[in-house]
Amino acid sequence: MPGVVLDAPVPRPDPALIKSVREIIEALDPIPALPPTLMELGRWVGGYYVAPLGEVFRAMLPPQIDLRHEREFLLTDAGRARRAELGAAGNRSETEIAELALLSLMEIADRPVRADRLRKLPGGESAAERLLRRRELESREVAVRRHARVQKIVAWNEVREFSEMAPPVVMPSEARNLSSIGIRERRDFSARSVPRNEGGLSFSTNGSSGDLPLTRTGAPLSEKEARVFHVLAEERGPLPLPHLAKLARVSRALIERMIRQETLESWEEPLAVEEDFFELDYAPPSNVLNADQQRELGVIRGWLDAGGFTTGLLHGVTGSGKTEVYLGAVEAALARGKAAIILVPEIALTLWVGRLCRARFGSGVAVLHSALPEVERAREWWRVRRGEARVVVGTRSAVFAPVENLGLIVVDEEQEASYKQEETPRYHGRDVAVVRAKIEGAVALLGSATPSLESFHNARSGKYHLLQLDSRVENRPLAAVEIVDLREDFKATHRVGPISSKLGEAIAARLAEGTQSLILINRRGYSWFLLCRSCGAGIQCENCSISLAYHKQRERLECHYCGFSRRVPDACPKCGSEHVYFFGAGAEQLEEKLREKFPGAKVARLDRDAVRTKRAYQQVLGDFASGKIDILVGTQMVAKGHDFQRVTLVGVISVDSQLSLPDFRAAERTFQLLTQVAGRAGRGGLPGEVLVETYYPEHYSIQLAARQDYLTFFERELEFRRMLHYPPFTALASILVRDTKIENAIRWSRQLSAFLAPQESRGVKVLGPAAAPLARLKREYRFQFLLKAPKRTQLTRALAGLLAFGKEKEIPQKAVLVDVDPLSLF
Repeated sequence: MPGVVLDAPVPRPDPALIKSVREIIEALDPIPALPPTLMELGRWVGGYYVAPLGEVFRAMLPPQIDLRHEREFLLTDAGRARRAELGAAGNRSETEIAELALLSLMEIADRPVRADRLRKLPGGESAAERLLRRRELESREVAVRRHARVQKIVAWNEVREFSEMAPPVVMPSEARNLSSIGIRERRDFSARSVPRNEGGLSFSTNGSSGDLPLTRTGAPLSEKEARVFHVLAEERGPLPLPHLAKLARVSRALIERMIRQETLESWEEPLAVEEDFFELDYAPPSNVLNADQQRELGVIRGWLDAGGFTTGLLHGVTGSGKTEVYLGAVEAALARGKAAIILVPEIALTLWVGRLCRARFGSGVAVLHSALPEVERAREWWRVRRGEARVVVGTRSAVFAPVENLGLIVVDEEQEASYKQEETPRYHGRDVAVVRAKIEGAVALLGSATPSLESFHNARSGKYHLLQLDSRVENRPLAAVEIVDLREDFKATHRVGPISSKLGEAIAARLAEGTQSLILINRRGYSWFLLCRSCGAGIQCENCSISLAYHKQRERLECHYCGFSRRVPDACPKCGSEHVYFFGAGAEQLEEKLREKFPGAKVARLDRDAVRTKRAYQQVLGDFASGKIDILVGTQMVAKGHDFQRVTLVGVISVDSQLSLPDFRAAERTFQLLTQVAGRAGRGGLPGEVLVETYYPEHYSIQLAARQDYLTFFERELEFRRMLHYPPFTALASILVRDTKIENAIRWSRQLSAFLAPQESRGVKVLGPAAAPLARLKREYRFQFLLKAPKRTQLTRALAGLLAFGKEKEIPQKAVLVDVDPLSLF
């Protein structure tokens, strides 16, 4: 059984005082898996989030699936004597022949031999067992690492030494062929020179005429090589070799030859990291910074030069070029001999940022996220631990990447709830990143267009340094936002539907002009739930206290929490009435309505139901980015991080459902969602427009999001938090008591309530117990406490005491869930 050694106490503890002591058989790794700074961080996570240390280190360590245990055999002195005896014997039986062959193999190898080699010998396995019984062989179990599948990634060998040369131009015959492989001229080639490498291979044009082909020093580029140049260097960035050959319509042999000539460079990386993501057709950002970006990057470089702990919050409007500032900061950290970690909230963004980093920093970039096969994730993890990768890109768990000499941690979209772990240990990746930077003396850089109230409050109070990007790249205007009052729309049209008349007209206008529309609806399925018109009853999940959503394509009612589903009844199960009504519109229904309303348009949907694999997810995004889709309907998956150049219209449906949730962060999440999705429009050269449909247009979060006025929203929301004693003015924890038997959950809740009652006099305010908003989830009944304290130490002391009390009363450990700094109260 694998374990983690935290310390080696001297003198050793008395074994009689320990229930079970096991001898250490072997160290699995030649170096400690976790460096000392991560050991310290793990102890902090365990203490702050009141989590068992074993669970914390389990989350920090690489998957053990990269190890397999194999049996290996060793030759003993008795075995050598038996080998000599059998070798000298004249007549040998079949059994003795098999034993002699095995012993001879062992003697020639002169080292332990694994069982799989012995199986290849006739009678090898049975011979080995006989020799073991006679102690002529010894056996042991050893851990062996599996090897991950890799692929070759190819990039243009771009050493930034420029000579005076005319802008590269494609041969006339080649220009005609480029459109057939889906390449569009998106950049002014005269803005940059063609790179050359240090080996003397350079590119120029013969003379000054713009009609001449690209040439190498002494030889012109062939048409096929020119195709590789335009696909790779000017359009797509680094690509897996097979995909590059396919897109450029050339042979692999030609690409391999260009690699040998150092025209191209290549590296290996895990197959799973890239194989499903090559179809995305995003244009990587340029390296040219505007004045605002240069100013803030200069500040970050100063922090890196100082060499101490600093936390900065980069507040930049959507499309202001925060990603380029991140990459510049990473470049600065590497130049100072430091390593860097970049955290992003979504796996798709992880792969895209990873591709950008590899294009800029080479093969010393590792990508870590939960969607990787465990063998691949372990391989990447150990690349980092051995120092082979100095830049790590990943989701929240990458905050534990074992990089040493860390100089920078970037947390992109720091407000995102996906940074919060929903299982033990329930850590927040953003906050752990700040603490790790403090332990390592590094810079923590948080970034967002809509920072969390806690982070912006820290920046305003001086705990964090505030950096700001107030305008978009190239001074592009923010998209114009208009609020569509659905009450007035109903008065004018006398119909209720997911598409208002204003939104329908706007979509039609975009189809006519040949641009794209992005429609956000934060509801999966076809309808929200089924309702009986006669008795008013709905159909709830058998395992959870929530109504089932209707999915028309599968003709099922489904629970989005536990996965339970059932067929759609012909009549109300309660009263037998046939008058059942499907209430509310989801993404599936919206897609159907758009197809009916715009029959000539290409409509696609992006949610968990429409795309169930990484490949399908990336295929939809790639098709939309390349212009093959006119209208994309999606849930929150499309709201952030993506850079679609031809989107000029964003429509937001059913925004009111977010506001109605019983959560003190409902207004903040609504503002963030609207601002983020509005940022998807007008990111290219064309202006953008955003239409927000609502029955509650007066709500301040909707009004301020329409104006994209974060500062006013911050001040107003902060006042509510102050009056109601919520973060950032108090420390907050949620306690859930759960069991499949309601009487157990009630009894344990009462016991914990008795323990918590005296905490009121110690400064800890206790709310509850009360039924949780989702009173039953996955067959478990749930009761909830909320604890508030003005000081973190008061809250931590109360929670530690609560868990000790529960252990004393023999309340099952899994029955009590403690969530420190909860982002969801469900």
